[in-house]
Amino acid sequence: MRQRLNFATMSSMKVRSERGFINVLLLSLIATVVFLIAALSFGAWAFNSRQDYKNHSDKKAAVAASVAVQSTQSSDAVKYAEAAKSPLKTYVGPEAYGSVTLQYPKTWSAYVINDNSQTPLNSYFHPDYVPDINGNSAFSLRLSIVSSSYSSAIAGYSSFVQSKKLSAAPYSLPKVPSVIGTRFDGQLTTSKQGSIIILPLRNVTLEISTESTDFLPDFNNTILPNLTFSP
Repeated sequence: MRQRLNFATMSSMKVRSERGFINVLLLSLIATVVFLIAALSFGAWAFNSRQDYKNHSDKKAAVAASVAVQSTQSSDAVKYAEAAKSPLKTYVGPEAYGSVTLQYPKTWSAYVINDNSQTPLNSYFHPDYVPDINGNSAFSLRLSIVSSSYSSAIAGYSSFVQSKKLSAAPYSLPKVPSVIGTRFDGQLTTSKQGSIIILPLRNVTLEISTESTDFLPDFNNTILPNLTFSP
């Protein structure tokens, strides 16, 4: 009887041992599968992230390259446009009014009116061609000799100065430092922005201006440094 009990007990223990071993194997298998799934998921996420980064990097590189090309082209266009302005053309005004000598870009055209009225000299300069002078065009450069006195010409801009639409400062040409006039910068008329320089010239007045801020670099760097006359 005791022997049978021992056998039954041993059988029961063996079954429980086998079940425990199976449970350990099952848990290990489950853990391995979970780890494998996690590893595959991480790998897929890392691969997708890398591809997304690569795609975005490629797009950014392409955009940067395109911007660089456009910037280079724009810079080259500016250089070519500036080079095309040289050598400068020369205009010399009537000797009776100081032989005003003006140099301007060769890509500009000129329209000059000489008469003996209130404006002995009235000239217009503009790139390519001179637009209608009777319209409201903003010319790149205007050069005039007017019969009114210097003080009268200055007074014509006083209201704009008082309203702070124009700034005023003493000015003399680099090549004619002995003659001091006035430079106005800002709103020249109700529709034009730019700069005008008014200088006394014998018994008349010299006015030179640009009616658009787009041409201020040419005005400051080319026109004014090369402008001269006999006081």
